[in-house]
Amino acid sequence: MSAINYSTEPHGIFFLIDNKSFYASVESVERGLNPLRSILVVMSEQDNTNGGLVLATSPRAKDLFGIHNVDRWRDLPHDSRLMIVPPRMNLYIKKNLAINKIFTQFTTEQDVYPYSIDESILDMTHSWNLFGKTPQAAAHQIQIAVKKQLGLYTTVGIGENPLQAKLALDLFAKNSSQLSACLTYNTFAAKVWPITRLTNIWSIGQRTAAHLQRLGINSIGELAHTNPAALQREFGIIGTQLFALAWGIDRSQLEDQLRPRKTSLENSQVLPRDYYRRSEIEVVIKEICQQVAARMRHRHLCTSCIRLSIGYSLAATTINSSGFAHEQKIELTDNSFQLEQQLLNIFSSSWNGAPVRRISVGFSQLVVKQADQLNLFLPPEQQLKQIAFNQLIDQIRGKFGKGAIMYANSLTQGGTFKQRINLVGGHNGGNTFE
Repeated sequence: MSAINYSTEPHGIFFLIDNKSFYASVESVERGLNPLRSILVVMSEQDNTNGGLVLATSPRAKDLFGIHNVDRWRDLPHDSRLMIVPPRMNLYIKKNLAINKIFTQFTTEQDVYPYSIDESILDMTHSWNLFGKTPQAAAHQIQIAVKKQLGLYTTVGIGENPLQAKLALDLFAKNSSQLSACLTYNTFAAKVWPITRLTNIWSIGQRTAAHLQRLGINSIGELAHTNPAALQREFGIIGTQLFALAWGIDRSQLEDQLRPRKTSLENSQVLPRDYYRRSEIEVVIKEICQQVAARMRHRHLCTSCIRLSIGYSLAATTINSSGFAHEQKIELTDNSFQLEQQLLNIFSSSWNGAPVRRISVGFSQLVVKQADQLNLFLPPEQQLKQIAFNQLIDQIRGKFGKGAIMYANSLTQGGTFKQRINLVGGHNGGNTFE
């Protein structure tokens, strides 16, 4: 088929900047070590992950021992040179904010788009030429600034759109001596089309790659020269995206803010051991419910739909079920006591007695709270006391921290509140913000 007319596509200059082995690099710098020479892994807590997971590995540790992220404790070599440290999520968030602050020295704050905890997209279309004769020279100035101010190494992918910048980062920059690489419309075919390992390309997973190979598509070049109508028939809207990907086309407008049609709040907990006793499981359900309800009230929202998901332990081999997940419509509320009772009713009617290892609580169909709606079938004095009690708990925790006050049942066997109050993203938050 004929070539795409790139002249009608959006043209700009975008940097996608990755903080190299971010968690491990931050921990190395904090210990006065060179991030590229340290031999270090960041390991999650063993209690919560059934043996601990590797969250980040320094480049040197990868080269020496072949350690990969999500390897377990048992996979690590017994070598005195290897330093194993716990995560400090608050510290990583603090460093991420500091890095993005540096980026605003090179473009406007509105043109810095955090992509993840360790990656950001910069729209440098209107400012790159203030910092060098080429985009690569401007990128080098950013790398120098981050290294000088924070001691961290960054890798930069450069493209005429965000997709090209992402592919330049993933495919070429990370193996470059300059830790940077560039893709343009003019160079895209020569550099990307020869790639035959389809899963190396961002957004193409194992199943999609296998599907493409069954169709006789074994390289990005072959994907680019497949009839787009055939791809759409085979993959739906994803087929159209795959065709655009193969040509390096990205028409997204980063400045456009997308609002989700539906909002929801959810928290989950992987338990430190198998829970067999109903009383222990119910304590954790209540704890998670209280946590999500507090987040909801902080945003001045109410829910009319609750969801409880229970994952059974692998030890439950004789039970023909991996767990259950049930939703239930309820009267609009933000009252923790009412929400707890509804969730416990779901659990009581659905649990088959198998040991539990994962619990998730979610609230959806959220709306802005207008007023407290009392239930005609419950004493009004009781409801008003519950409302005032929830507000008091929220105020105390808001002023003095989540751990300033807790329910007594969290101190019973099975309670996890004390272990979870300092977690960020499921991992140790550290003591950065004191």
